Amino acid sequence: MAKLVCFLLLALLPISVVAAKEGAQYHLDRGQGNYGPGSLKSSECPGQCSRRCSQTQYHKPCMFFCQNCCAKCLCVPPGYYGNKAVCPCYNNWKTKRGGPKCP
Repeated sequence: MAKLVCFLLLALLPISVVAAKEGAQYHLDRGQGNYGPGSLKSSECPGQCSRRCSQTQYHKPCMFFCQNCCAKCLCVPPGYYGNKAVCPCYNNWKTKRGGPKCP
């Protein structure tokens, strides 16, 4: 029985190390900013939206919708694309057709 427990612990060790590294990487990717609902002031929206929309070819529409979403939700997700789960209001605001309103 003790051998089985030791084997299971040794088998799970690499998985926990990989998970810890991925969690640390996510934390590093977030940078120094706080993300989540209400984490920004409305004056911070243009800068955060510039970062969010910097790699799209549709910069003007991205900025327009991002700033509307930021003004309502007071948060902009980290990164250039995705990560919307960090900001539920930003993620759940939909167009009339049911598509995502916020970039």
